[in-house]
Amino acid sequence: MKGLPALNLVSEEHETESTEGVVPPSLLHPEVVAIAGDDPKVPAGDITVWIDPLDATQEYTERLTEYVTVMACVAIDGKPVAGVIRKPFDEKTYWAWVGHGTSENLKSRAATTEGEKLRVIVSRSHAGSVESTAKEAFPGKTVDVTPAGGAGFKTIEVIEDRQDIYVHTTIIKKWDICAGDAILRALGGKQTDLRGEEINYRHDLNPKNEHGLIATMHDHEDYRKALQGVSHS
Repeated sequence: MKGLPALNLVSEEHETESTEGVVPPSLLHPEVVAIAGDDPKVPAGDITVWIDPLDATQEYTERLTEYVTVMACVAIDGKPVAGVIRKPFDEKTYWAWVGHGTSENLKSRAATTEGEKLRVIVSRSHAGSVESTAKEAFPGKTVDVTPAGGAGFKTIEVIEDRQDIYVHTTIIKKWDICAGDAILRALGGKQTDLRGEEINYRHDLNPKNEHGLIATMHDHEDYRKALQGVSHS
């Protein structure tokens, strides 16, 4: 991003090296050019780019590389419009540009419906507490809770229909969730905080999302209200 200094960049990592000699990035990626059409011009000041160069850092140190992703997201006036999630160890890349298109591996993805079991994916650090909450929130349903590392990994699990709900109940940084938010929007899914409010990704706001997270490809508000009702009881 040193080649585009006018953009607002927020990242988990910070560099102080000079930009002298940095080659500007190519703006003509063939997959993007194929779908761009007459894309609107946006003032650089309205754009925020969120980058997480290593999601699931703890899992990476434990050599649980299946959870590791690299993520980038573009937000305009606080709304995520384009997201990229890269699984470097699986050599898979998922991207979406809201209203324009997606990577080939997402073209068959669409909003789904709940199956016989309600599948919930959560962070490894608080799987037990979320499992008890989920079972209380959805009485009469068989609830399978899967602990996993990395926000990017968990979002892809929902998008790929291996999970119904991604729930996070504690503070999470916005560079961990912006790319997934954009991809979900492009596919007809939804991500909000646990109050039901969309997350604002402007660069001049708090980089922490402090009100939890729920991401789904179907029945979002029903799931959110059920979980909120238990947490407030």
